[in-house]
Amino acid sequence: MQTTPLEFYSEPLPGIDCSQLQQGKLVVIEGPDAVGRSTQISRLRSWLEHEGHAVLTTGMTRSVLAGKGIQQAKEGNTFGALTMHLFYATDFADRLENQIIPALRAGFVVITDRYIFSLMARAVARGSDRLWIERVAGFALVPHVILYLRADVQDLVSRVAVGRGVFDYWESGMDMRFGNDMHDSFIKYQTRIIRALDKMAERYDFKMIDASRPPDQIFEQLQREIALLFEPRPKPPVPKRRRPARNG
Repeated sequence: MQTTPLEFYSEPLPGIDCSQLQQGKLVVIEGPDAVGRSTQISRLRSWLEHEGHAVLTTGMTRSVLAGKGIQQAKEGNTFGALTMHLFYATDFADRLENQIIPALRAGFVVITDRYIFSLMARAVARGSDRLWIERVAGFALVPHVILYLRADVQDLVSRVAVGRGVFDYWESGMDMRFGNDMHDSFIKYQTRIIRALDKMAERYDFKMIDASRPPDQIFEQLQREIALLFEPRPKPPVPKRRRPARNG
């Protein structure tokens, strides 16, 4: 997919002049649940602020409009799949308009914990039509870089077992009953999520990060990829002027 950073993928939000956003940088950290995104984002924010950059971090369910409603709906375990997809799309639209775009306009580095790609992957994993959810999410801005923390599902299981010691109902896809218990459902659901993200990787130009490595190695690669955004662009070569031919 041929895209330009900070332009809209398809349907633009009304009243937004993308040329006013060009001083900011939009960085997306993608990946399945329990892959370690939050830890890395916290470290990236500290590093970028130490380098003198103003930073905004955001992520799913953090919008004023829809965030609280999503959490309340999830507490009852009665979230229908279609309602879930549209609720998360509303959450993203509100954050895009009221958090991400104003920060980019002010020249911030915006780091977002997941983006429309997780929204689409979750929808596809639950059996929704890929083209439909892509059209729904088409009002998103093209990021400067999409860093995909890629891990196999067994790595995720190990992280949950060591870190939390318990599987989450929604991260296990138990609303769709992919398995008889949370462990089995987690494996099947997260496998679907990883498969959907893998299929998006080339289409949306993901930068693949091997998330099975130690956290410090992952962080160093993330640093290198983000640092490239601040390197000065080489000036195009000036064409040489041809000397007029001499007569005689």
